[in-house]
Amino acid sequence: MKIFKSLFLSIMFLSAATFAQEQEAQEIKQGHTNNNKFKQMYDEFSTPNMYRAASGAPGHAYYQQQADYKMDIELDDKNARLYGNETITYTNNSPDQLNYLWVQLDQNMRAKDSKTPLIEGSGVAPANQASSFANNYMTEPFDGGFNIQEVKADGKNLPHMINRTMMRVELPEPLESGDSFEFSIKWWYNINDHVNGRGRSGYEYFPEDGNRAYVIAQFYPRMAVYNDVEGWQNSQFWGRDEFALPFGNFEVNITVPADHILDATGKLTNRKEVFSKDMMKRYEKAKKSYDEPVLIVTQDEAEKAEKGFSNDTKTWKFYAENVRDYGFATSRKFIWDMMAVKIGNKDAMAVSLYPKEGNPLWEEWSTKAVASTLKSYSRMTFDYPYHKAISVHAKNQGMEYPMICWNYGRPDKDGNYSDRTKYGMMSVIIHEVGHNFFPMIVNSDERQWTWMDEGLNTFVQYVAEQDFGKWYPDALSEGHDTYPSRRGPAAKIVPYMGGDQNYIAPIMTKGLNTYQFGNNAYGKPATALNILRETVMGEELFDYAFREYSQRWMFKHPTPEDFFRTMEDASAFDLDWFWRGWFYTTDWVDIGVKDVKKYYVSSEPNEYVKNIVKQRGMKMSDLPPLVYMVEDGSEEYKESMKDQDLMDIPTVKEYVMDNFSEEEQRNIKQPKYFYNVTFEKPGGLVMPIIVEYSYADGTSKTEHYPAQIWRYNDNEVSKAIASDKEIIGITVDPNLETADVDTANNSWPKQEQQSAFDKFKEKVKD
Repeated sequence: MKIFKSLFLSIMFLSAATFAQEQEAQEIKQGHTNNNKFKQMYDEFSTPNMYRAASGAPGHAYYQQQADYKMDIELDDKNARLYGNETITYTNNSPDQLNYLWVQLDQNMRAKDSKTPLIEGSGVAPANQASSFANNYMTEPFDGGFNIQEVKADGKNLPHMINRTMMRVELPEPLESGDSFEFSIKWWYNINDHVNGRGRSGYEYFPEDGNRAYVIAQFYPRMAVYNDVEGWQNSQFWGRDEFALPFGNFEVNITVPADHILDATGKLTNRKEVFSKDMMKRYEKAKKSYDEPVLIVTQDEAEKAEKGFSNDTKTWKFYAENVRDYGFATSRKFIWDMMAVKIGNKDAMAVSLYPKEGNPLWEEWSTKAVASTLKSYSRMTFDYPYHKAISVHAKNQGMEYPMICWNYGRPDKDGNYSDRTKYGMMSVIIHEVGHNFFPMIVNSDERQWTWMDEGLNTFVQYVAEQDFGKWYPDALSEGHDTYPSRRGPAAKIVPYMGGDQNYIAPIMTKGLNTYQFGNNAYGKPATALNILRETVMGEELFDYAFREYSQRWMFKHPTPEDFFRTMEDASAFDLDWFWRGWFYTTDWVDIGVKDVKKYYVSSEPNEYVKNIVKQRGMKMSDLPPLVYMVEDGSEEYKESMKDQDLMDIPTVKEYVMDNFSEEEQRNIKQPKYFYNVTFEKPGGLVMPIIVEYSYADGTSKTEHYPAQIWRYNDNEVSKAIASDKEIIGITVDPNLETADVDTANNSWPKQEQQSAFDKFKEKVKD
C-alpha cells in the first residue's frame, strides 16, 4: 500500500509537467546537442596537460623564459630625445629549440609610417576642439619610432628584421633548452608629448616655466613572451592591447639633467650620490612614518629648481629583481614625498612625485591612497613583495608599470577641485597601484586577454576603494558615508548589458576587437566577480579561492582557464554556468515574478484530481487518502478554509498522530497559507533568484534560491511556499545584486514603474 501511495502521488504531482513535456516532445522532430546552461565547459576549455594542471595550478612541467637587462639610458631634455644602450641575456627554459628571438618595439606605433592610425574608421566630425583639429588636419605625423642603430652579439652584427612593432633577431645557432644568449641593442627615439598626442608615456610641457615632466615607459626594445600556450606572443601592438612580457632582473643607469628629481622601478643603489644631506635625513624619517607622508623635496624647493636649467648631468642607478617591465619619471618640477606602510612582517614605501600643479590635492591624498591600496590588495591576494610603490602625477594619464604608475587628477590654477576630480584622482591611483598585483606579478597575457588584468584589477579596486573610505573617512565628501565607486556594484553595469547588442562583445574577446572597451574589459568582469563574491559564493569562499589563484600564479603566466579552474578547485563550487554566461556570451540578467497563486487545504477532492482520475479511467475510491489543494477564488474555495486548523483535515491528523511523538506534535508547524510562485527568466543569463517575501504583519524574509534552480527549465520555475503568515508582497532582487536589466517584472503585486520622462521632470523640479 505504501508503494502504491508513493507511486500514485508521484504520478499526481508530475502529471501536469509530464503533460506539457509530452506536448513539447511532439513538436520536436529531431535531436539536438546539449544546450543546457549547466553543462561542463569541456568544449570551451583547453585540455589540461603537464604545463597547466586540471586544478588550475601550474603543472609539474611548467616553465617560463627569463630576460635580464643591463641598460644605460640618457635623456636629452633640450631636444626631448631618449638614447639607450641595452644588453639582454635571454635564457631558454622551455623544452624547445629556438632559432630566433622576437623583440617588441612598441615606440614604432608612433613611427611616421605607422599603420596604427589607419585601422581606425573615422569621418569628418561636425565640431572639434582646436587641439584635435590641429593634430588631425594641420600637422605632419609625429616621428616617434625607434631608431635601431645596432644589434650585436660578441661584437658582431646580428641579422634582424623589423616588422612594424616587432623585431626578429636571428640567432647564430639554435638556442637549446637550458641555454642563454646575450646580445645588445643601441637605439634612440623622439619623445612624444603625451598631452597633445596619443601615448601612455612621454612628456608634458609647461609653457609657464618652460619645463617638461617625463613619464617614460615602453622605452626600450623588450623581449616578447614565449610559452606553452602561444609559442611566441608576437601579435602587433596597435596601441590598445597592452603587453605580454617575461620576468627578469634589471640593472639600469639613467642619466638626466643634474637638477632633475627621478624615481623608477627598482632599488636606488647610489642614493647618497644623488640625494642631498637634507633629502637623506627626510628619507630616514619617512622610513619610520606610517601615518603621514614626509616631504623629501618640498614645493618651495621644486619651484626654485624649475627656474634653473642645469647643463650638468646626474646618473641615477637602479637594480630591480624579478620584474617584467621597467619605467621611470623625471623632472626638475617634482615634489617628492614618502610614507612607510606595514605589509605582513615587512615595510614598503608609499611614494608620490608631482609638480606644484597637482597641489594641494596630491600632497594631501596621493601617498595615503598608495599605502591604503597596498594593504587592501595584500589582504585579497598576497603580501606586496616589492620595497616601494610610486604614484606620479601626469595630466590625462592612467598607466602602470612595476613599482611605478602615472595618474591624473589636477586642481585648477587656484588649487580648487571638485568631488569628481578628487575621487577620480583617488580611484585612478588605487587602480594603477593595484596593477602591481595584476598583471605585474600575476602576469597574464594582456595582448590577448585584457580582462585578466583590467577586469580582475578593477574588481579588487572596488574592494580597496571601500577600504579607503573606511580607513580615511576624512577623504569622503559631505553626503558620502561610503566611497562612491564608479565600477563594481551590480546596478552600475545594467545600462551596458541591457544596451544595443550590435555593440556588445563577450568578455572573452581580444581587447583590440572589443566594442565599448571600458565596459567590456573593466566594468563587466569586475561586476561579475563582485556578484560572484557577494551573491553567489559568499565572501569567505570567494576570497580563499581568489587568494589561492593569486598565490599560485605569482610571478607566472596564467591563462583564463587557470583562473576559472582554480576558483572552482579551491571552493568546491561548480561555476561553469557562471563563466559561460558572463564571460563567453553577451546575455543579460532579467528575472521576475510571472504569477502568484494562493491555496488552502481541503479533504474534499478538487476538480484537477477529478479530471485526472477520469482521464485515466479510475475511480475516486481507487485513490489513497489525500490532502487536496484548493486555489483561492476557485469553485471549490470556501471562506471557512482561511481559518481552519490543519489538524481538522482527517488525513493530516491521522498521519501526524501515527508518525510523530507527543513532543513533536506540540512543536509541529501549521501553516495557514500556501502559495505557488512562478518565476520567469526572460534574460539569457542564469543567476540565483533572490526573493524578499513581505508579510501582512509588517515583517519580511529574504530567500536565496541557487542558480541550479534553472537546470531543468531555462524559462520559468515554480516554488511552493507554505507560510503561517499571509504574503502581501514579493520582490525579486530587492537590493539590486544581480544586474537585472528590467525591474518592471520584479514585484508582485506589480508596481507601476515611473517613466524616464517622469523621473526627468522630478529631477528638474528638485
